[in-house]
Amino acid sequence: MKISDIAQAVEEIAPLGLAQGWDNVGLLIGDPAKTIKNILITIDTTMAVVEEAKKQNADLILSYHPIIWDGLKRITADGETANVYELIQAGIGVFSIHTALDVAAGGVNDALADILGIENAKPIGDYVADPDGPQYKIVTFVPDNHINTVAEALYAAGAGAIGNYSECGFMHEGVGTFKPLAGANPTIGTQGKRQRVSEIRLETVVAADSVAAVIAALRQSHPYEAPAFDVFQHCDVENKLGLGRIGMLKKPLSMDKAIANIKKITGCKAIGLIGPAKRTVKKAAVCAGSCGKIINSVIAADCDLYLTGELKHHQALAAQEAGMTCICLSHTVSERFALKNLAKQLKNRLKNVTIRLSTKDKDPFIWKEV
Repeated sequence: MKISDIAQAVEEIAPLGLAQGWDNVGLLIGDPAKTIKNILITIDTTMAVVEEAKKQNADLILSYHPIIWDGLKRITADGETANVYELIQAGIGVFSIHTALDVAAGGVNDALADILGIENAKPIGDYVADPDGPQYKIVTFVPDNHINTVAEALYAAGAGAIGNYSECGFMHEGVGTFKPLAGANPTIGTQGKRQRVSEIRLETVVAADSVAAVIAALRQSHPYEAPAFDVFQHCDVENKLGLGRIGMLKKPLSMDKAIANIKKITGCKAIGLIGPAKRTVKKAAVCAGSCGKIINSVIAADCDLYLTGELKHHQALAAQEAGMTCICLSHTVSERFALKNLAKQLKNRLKNVTIRLSTKDKDPFIWKEV
């Protein structure tokens, strides 16, 4: 199985087009043509994980965090690029998914939201465009005796799909006017005379990848020499794609119960607690890793609880002053538990590849009582 096959399976789970613009995702190290038999999944590609991959004869490391963030000026066997050097020497590739998995439905942030029981969780911010492209609306005006021919041509070319419905459109009767000029060859009317025609306004929707084909079908099926049509881009305000999740809980939770659920699912050994330790949680937000200014939106939304990986000092103070409770799990602890589900989904798609979760990938922090 080639890396292109792996990439296709990843795209089905977490399309790379969902990643933040500053991120570095996709194949970062390796030969795209290499045959892949063994995959090791990890959060970070540390030297310990590299050695683990070599011992397991892994062909590819599927990492959450990119092994390369910025342009490298040198790759040597020592220093900060030693892991990159070792991987190249061993012929082991690295494919990163990072914020694509954060944004994706069923990804890391949805997994965090599920721990608290957030219902109809919505993204909080850092929105990205749908990698499938926006939906468009096409409007055209057709003589009433040709409307069925044109509509059927548009639908056959891919227009009119909304959810589980096809051939969706709207028709409204009206009167069209035009004056054929010199050089025109009108289907209806004569040169130099204004023409009034009983027409039907036809509206239908079309996905971005079908717009060109639908317009071509419109031109070919329309009886007019120069058919008029409009193309409008939709702005989906209900189904935004972005980082974090926010919403009301299906069932209010005590803080003790919330913490118990978090510990059970993530395996966290300790938490950082900000704000009230005793309260009933009715509205909550989550964001894996470190989520920057997103906390400002969480505070503005008057949430009871914010579950995340880590916060900067001034962000923690802002939450405290707002009276909001925050739970910090440590950056990678808020992410690592979700790799089990990723591995399961990949195993269902990649039957001829061995997929393992790294046992050497660990939180760099060791939490101790002092």
